[in-house]
Amino acid sequence: MKTVMMADPVRYPRMTTKEIRETFLLDGLCAAGKIQLNYVDLDRAVVGFAAPGRSSLALPTFPELRAAYFTERRELGALNVGGNGTIRVGGKSYELNNLDVLYIGRGNEEVTFESKDKSSPAFFYLLSYPAHTSYPVTLVRKDEANPTTIGSAETCNHRTIFKYIHLEGARSCQLVMGVTHLHEGSNWNTMPPHTHMRRSEIYMYFNLPADARVMHFMGPADETRHIVMADKDIVVSPGWSIHAGSGTRAYSFCWGMGGENQDYADMDPAPVETLR
Repeated sequence: MKTVMMADPVRYPRMTTKEIRETFLLDGLCAAGKIQLNYVDLDRAVVGFAAPGRSSLALPTFPELRAAYFTERRELGALNVGGNGTIRVGGKSYELNNLDVLYIGRGNEEVTFESKDKSSPAFFYLLSYPAHTSYPVTLVRKDEANPTTIGSAETCNHRTIFKYIHLEGARSCQLVMGVTHLHEGSNWNTMPPHTHMRRSEIYMYFNLPADARVMHFMGPADETRHIVMADKDIVVSPGWSIHAGSGTRAYSFCWGMGGENQDYADMDPAPVETLR
C-alpha cells in the first residue's frame, strides 16, 4: 500500500505540475481483479478500489496499518460505481446495486467483495478513516440517500447531491460520504468553492468517458492551481485548499470527509470573485 505525504501551503506555491499531481492525485487504483489502496498521512485516510472479477476479493490488512485486520481500528465506506455486487461482512451478505453504499464499522474482521455478473463487474470505491468506537454495518440505497437538487442551468452547475454517511443518515465515527451528479449541460461542481479546516476532503470523479476530463481546482482562494483528472481518479484536498471542478461534460463525483466534525454545513466560503 503506497503512502502519500501531503504538502503544506508553504511548499505548495513552488510545486510543479508534476509535483502537484504526485502529491494530491491518486490515479490508477481501479484495476480489475484487485484491491488497490493508498494510505494518506492527512487524517490517516485510506482510499482506493476493490474491483472483483471472476473471483471474490478479501479485504486484507497491510503492514502500514500495524493491525490484525483492516477494520480493527478503522471504519470503511464502500460505494458501488459498477455492476451489481455483494459485500460479505462476517456471516452476512449485503447486495449493492449501482450507487448503493455500505458503511462497515470498526471491529469487522472479515470483509469480502464479489461481482454478481462477471460480464458487468462491480467496482467498489473504498474510503476509510480511524474509528474510536463501533457503529453498525449499514446499507444505504441510492433512493434512501436524501437527494437534494441545487444550482441551475444558467450557472452551469445544476446538480443533485446524495448524502449517504452523515449525521442524519448512516452513522459513523468521523467518516462523511456522499455523491453529486451533474445534470446534462452542467459542468461546474461545488460552487461557490469553500474550505473547511475541521475536515479534509477526498473527491473521486466517475461517469466520465475515456476522452473526457475534469479540471479540479485546488489551493488557497488567492493562489489556485488545477489538476486534470480522468474517470475514477481521486484527489485529496487539505483543509487549507478549496475543492471545485469543471468538466468537459457532465459527470459524477464521490465526496468523502474525515476530521474533527461531521457537520456538512461547516465550511468557509470562497466567493468566485475572490479567486485568483
